[in-house]
This record gives sequence, structure tokens and C-alpha cells, in this order.
Amino acid sequence: MPHAPEPDEHDLDAIPPPQPVFHVEQALLGALLLEPHRLSNVTGIAADSFSTAAHSALYAAISTLPPPDPAEHAKNTKWLDQVLATGREQARGLTASYLHTLIQVCPWPRHAPAYAQMVEAEHARRRLQTAAERLVQTVHDVSLPHPVQTVLAEADALAAVVDDIASRFPPRTGVLPRTPAPPPAIPPDYIEAVEEERLLLATATAHPSDIESVRWLLPDDLTLPLHAGVWQCLTALARRREPVDPVTVLWEAQQRGLLDDGSEPGEVLRLLAEPAGSVEHWGERALQRSLLATADRTGRRIEAYAGDPANTPFQLVAGARRSLADIGAVHTRWQHATGTVPTPRPRPAPTTRAGPPSTTAAHIARAARATR
Repeated sequence: MPHAPEPDEHDLDAIPPPQPVFHVEQALLGALLLEPHRLSNVTGIAADSFSTAAHSALYAAISTLPPPDPAEHAKNTKWLDQVLATGREQARGLTASYLHTLIQVCPWPRHAPAYAQMVEAEHARRRLQTAAERLVQTVHDVSLPHPVQTVLAEADALAAVVDDIASRFPPRTGVLPRTPAPPPAIPPDYIEAVEEERLLLATATAHPSDIESVRWLLPDDLTLPLHAGVWQCLTALARRREPVDPVTVLWEAQQRGLLDDGSEPGEVLRLLAEPAGSVEHWGERALQRSLLATADRTGRRIEAYAGDPANTPFQLVAGARRSLADIGAVHTRWQHATGTVPTPRPRPAPTTRAGPPSTTAAHIARAARATR
């Protein structure tokens, strides 16, 4: 006779097994329940460092209740009952049997500081992932009246999280994260971007004297490789003070191999045929898109790093700082384009452990200076 599944059997099969940090949290809480004096050796974590509401509530209770007398604690469960009652105020599902389970699964209470550092590392990874997700969400928020300023503020918030993580974990010799970067995303306004870049190239061809005023615009800021290559042709002709018109640009494109990918000469000529507006306006539009695209790419890359549990906190810091430096470089060019003066934003002071002297802000500043 075939086995008749219980009503919830399939639902239970769908529940993923707990992550390693869940077992680490159990070991830490078990150590503190068994030997509450170990709490004085635990640093760097708080109730919100835990991955579940029940564990957070238990740690909060353990941290706030006066520790019991060791001799009395060995004789009765009075203090454990107080912990349970206090924890239930935040997590009703806690039971006395679960507290005893925590005590039983703890291998060595004296290892509590090591368990706490593991909990702190996992919390740092979740914090970084959340901050990166907020950056990506902000980039794609079409309701923002000032998208660049808002995105840069979120990038600063992400950098502050990176700096705080760096202050909590001493640097180690190691490599950057091996997590592969996600593929580039197609911008939601791709068609509009392509059309505006066509206007930029055509207008720059018609008014080559204006190319000098947008030196802050780089080929990589443009969406299509062909557009980037044609912009290189325009800037090269202008720099050499040679004649600029659709035909000379086409010849320069041939010399640079832009037609080797199958692009037709007529396509390049049509690309440059309809100027409108000003070079500076279209250039600023392209740079804004480039800044937002860079922020999106940076956020998704850091998301991928933080989503890989194999990365250590120091690897996360190193990879995130290198990614954030890309935003810093584009931000500097944006300031040149718009004539804005950078406004320093305060960073929160580190809360625990003295860390390395370098900060994400310093990394970004060095990258920005390199582009000048």
C-alpha cells in the first residue's frame, strides 16, 4: 500500500536546512546559558546580529538580566526561567526545551568569543548585502526628483557600512573575492539613451569646437561600442585640430578599425547626420546615465560578493572598496561637468575594535584623483 503523506510533509520538505551561522548562534547562546559569566568575553555583537528573532530575543534577555551566582546557577534553573520569560516578550515561540537544546549542542562554552566573532562576520555580510540592495533599488527608482544626488547618498551609506566592517575586522593577507561579477544589465531607458547618444555625436560633429568643453566625458560613458568608438574619433580629431565632418570622422573610424565588426560606412554617416541641441547638454545626459549605471553595477557586484558565504569579511571590504572606487571616479567627473563642489558627509565613528587606517573614502579619493 503506498505511503500516505502527512498533511504537512511536503511543506516540511520545502524548508531549506539552516545555514552554518544558525548552528554557530546556537552554540554561542548555549555557552552563555550554561556559563553566563562568558558574556563578559563576548564583544562586537548585539541582539540584531543574530539571524532569527528567537535568537535575538534570547541574546537580548541574556545581555540585560543580571548574571546569576555561578554556584546557584549550577543548582537550579531560576535564571534560565527568567531568561525564557524575558525572551518570550519578544519571541512567543521560545520554549524551555529549546533552551536545553541550546545548552546540549554547545561543544565548548569557553569558545564563546570565537562563536561571537563568527556571528559578527555573518551579520557584517548581511549588512553589506542590504546596503548594496538599497543602492541598486535607488538607481531604479524612477520617482526620484534628483536621482544622482540620492544615488550618491546611498553610495556614501554603503561606503560607511564598509568602513565600519573594516574597523571591526583586522586586515589579513588575502585575495579579492573570487565571486564572479554579474553580467551587465540593460538600462531600462536603453532606446532613449541610444537616441540621445546619436544626437551627441551628430551635434559634436557639427560643432567640433564644443568638444573641448566636455573633456569629462569618456567613451566608456556611452551605451553602444560603436558610439564609444565614434566619440574617440571625434575627440582625437579635435585634439589634433584636424577638420571634423561626417566624412573625416568616417575615415578616422576606418583607421581605428571600427568598421571591422561589420558596421556599414553608411551607418556611421547616418549616425552623424542630424545634430540638435548642444554638445554639453547631451554630454551631461550621457554622463548621468553612466554614473547611475556604474552605481547599479557596483551595487550588484557587492551584492554578489556579500551573497557568497565563502568570502571573509576582509575580502568583502577589499572587493567593496574597489567597486566603490568606480563610483568615486565618475562622481568626480560629474562634479566637473556640473560645476558642483563636493560636500563632505559625516561618517559614523567605529563602535568596536581599532581597524586599519585606510578607509573607503580614501580609496575613492585616490581613484578620483587618478582620473583628473
